[in-house]
Amino acid sequence: MQILPFYLLCDESGSMAGPPIDAINGALPELHHEISTNPTVADKTRFCLIGFSTEASVLQPLVDLSDIDEVPALAAGGLTSYGDAFRTLLRCIEKDVADLKAQGHEVYRPVAFFLSDGGPTDDDWEYAHKELTESRYCPKIIAFGIGDAEAVTIGQVANFRAFMQQDATVSPAQALREFASSLTRSIVRSASSIAADGGTGFTLAVDETVPGFSTVSLDKL
Repeated sequence: MQILPFYLLCDESGSMAGPPIDAINGALPELHHEISTNPTVADKTRFCLIGFSTEASVLQPLVDLSDIDEVPALAAGGLTSYGDAFRTLLRCIEKDVADLKAQGHEVYRPVAFFLSDGGPTDDDWEYAHKELTESRYCPKIIAFGIGDAEAVTIGQVANFRAFMQQDATVSPAQALREFASSLTRSIVRSASSIAADGGTGFTLAVDETVPGFSTVSLDKL
């Protein structure tokens, strides 16, 4: 079977407390329901949730969402270690891809959705990011910034697409609901693409525009 792994790296730092973290936690059950109740999507995808603050932790190891009753909730507190998030993601991907292949699956390049409401508090995060993006299993990274995140940094994190909240038009909570909807659409459409053509002409189906966000160019230096 062909499998497309999705990873959600979500900022759990103290500044996410209140409406932002509540919005994400409110959207996760909807994401779970949308995917777990669609056999085609659930069969073709796997989902992992990583929360990061002062350290990163794997809140939900890679799983077929139809095999679990709910996705664990996020909790805000601490700093914003981008580096530990990327190191944790790389370890997960290396193990998960090996496990899926050992089970006889064909594995597509993983997809990582990264979300933060601020800049990194660790000075060496770029080394961890470089190790991730230069690895054999480098994921396609779609990065979203809200609140005090900076477009330049969000653009550095991404290697596929990047988006920044439009402060004047939406609140962080509204933006996060749109973020979660975009993630869900990406999983559903990508899985449907694999199922439709047997994976021979598969392309990752990620939104080019997201309501409440502006697109960050990855080509500008």
